[in-house]
Amino acid sequence: MLLDSRQSEALLAVLDSGSFEQAAASLHLTPSAVSQRVSAMEAAIGAPLVVRSRPCRATGPGQRLLQYLRRSRLLEQEFFAELEEDGGRPLSVALAVNNDTLATWLLPELAPFLIRERLLLDITLDDQDHTYSLLELGQAIACISSQPLPMRGCVVEPLGFMRYSLLGTPDYRERYFSAGFERDAARKAPVVVFDRKDMLQANFIQQVLGLPPGSYPSLYIPSAEAFLNAVRLGLGSGMLPSQQYGSDLETGKLCDLAPGRYLDVHLYWHSWRVQSPRLEKLSLEAIAAARRVLRQDDAGEADQELA
Repeated sequence: MLLDSRQSEALLAVLDSGSFEQAAASLHLTPSAVSQRVSAMEAAIGAPLVVRSRPCRATGPGQRLLQYLRRSRLLEQEFFAELEEDGGRPLSVALAVNNDTLATWLLPELAPFLIRERLLLDITLDDQDHTYSLLELGQAIACISSQPLPMRGCVVEPLGFMRYSLLGTPDYRERYFSAGFERDAARKAPVVVFDRKDMLQANFIQQVLGLPPGSYPSLYIPSAEAFLNAVRLGLGSGMLPSQQYGSDLETGKLCDLAPGRYLDVHLYWHSWRVQSPRLEKLSLEAIAAARRVLRQDDAGEADQELA
């Protein structure tokens, strides 16, 4: 069967905006008209596609259809762009990436390519353990994730890993860990956490000191830049990748609270097996960029990675 373009557009608008009312506003239709188009599509396919909740979300069949519609839209946009003599409008690509990737290497490494290829990134941020689900839900057509296994119909490429150490200011260390990184002292020491999904600090402290989450004070700062600033200001300790803290250890601005202990977060590029030409170029460029910037092999290093 051929999908109705108006029904497809309505479904995408509802799932993108989360409501029939907002979808109607973006399409310059009434909510009733949008609802009728989505219902007609569900009748034609023979399965419910949208859970009518707040916000609206895709059912299982709706998720699979959403994946197809996003790829189909990208191919269509690329086709018409190539017909234009001046290259047409820039092509928008929906990516799901983790916060530290966006805060460090992604844009500086990809900027020349994005300008040359006239690509616009529509980025959704999430924890590296959760970006994979955004690809699965059809909200992105490629993602950077800590998940090493590909989804059905997708391919995965290893990018390398980001090494995280627990850092704090010299004053913070003197206040809480003057006798060393010890269990009793850690119960009183504030820890900076990105958000409720961020388990790096909790995993590190539990594995090194045996303290479960909630055993120490925490402050939540959901911004990569502000997170780093909070640690630099001495508000708490935090797990930071070497790409983010730069020369802070060498200059003495920050210090390693548990020398020789760290967590390595391995990252992977996930994309659909069948890609548009420009998405395929983007995949190759992103993989090459990551492998230039991220650590690739820790063989022979003396430091200890936590299991």
